[in-house]
Amino acid sequence: MLIRSLYNEAGTDEAGRGCLAGPVTAAAIILPEDFYHEDLNDSKMVTEIRRNKLRPILEQEAISYGVFHISPKEIDNINILNASILAMHKSILQLTKLPTCIMVDGNRFKPFKEVPYECIIKGDSKYASIAAASVLAKTYRDAYMEQLHEEFPMYNWIKNKGYPTKEHREAIRKYGITKYHRKSFRQLPEQLKLEV
Repeated sequence: MLIRSLYNEAGTDEAGRGCLAGPVTAAAIILPEDFYHEDLNDSKMVTEIRRNKLRPILEQEAISYGVFHISPKEIDNINILNASILAMHKSILQLTKLPTCIMVDGNRFKPFKEVPYECIIKGDSKYASIAAASVLAKTYRDAYMEQLHEEFPMYNWIKNKGYPTKEHREAIRKYGITKYHRKSFRQLPEQLKLEV
């Protein structure tokens, strides 16, 4: 059972941190204190069909929400941790009202204005506001990767969403990288055995 939101509490989370291609995407959301939906949970625990059904419900019921993508180029410039936190800050900036507190999934964050915050490891499976942010971040990023798939179908981003699957790595080996790949990430595993 998720812990319900406090008055004007914003939850924030990111998606795509461990990907080889595409943006890192963060969402922030302020839910009504009485909001409840039986399918709401950590986005990784919810099926794609249920996530996509939840998204419009969250958008409609939210007091306010924001979503922001940070490009692969920016990730390469400032590193993935800073990019993730920047995406969270940018999504919080989109909220129509300043939250009284920020609930952050994970263990790292940087102060946002004067708003108090709390970092919670696995917070997306504990707090409703963070779970809701995780669903928004995941669904928006997935939709973005499905659009990029149209441009570069050989990497099958419609399925792997840019994560380092065997299929994705084999496509990189065959076709090289694109402008959407993160150049600061190790695209292919290093050789594990010595040449003899």
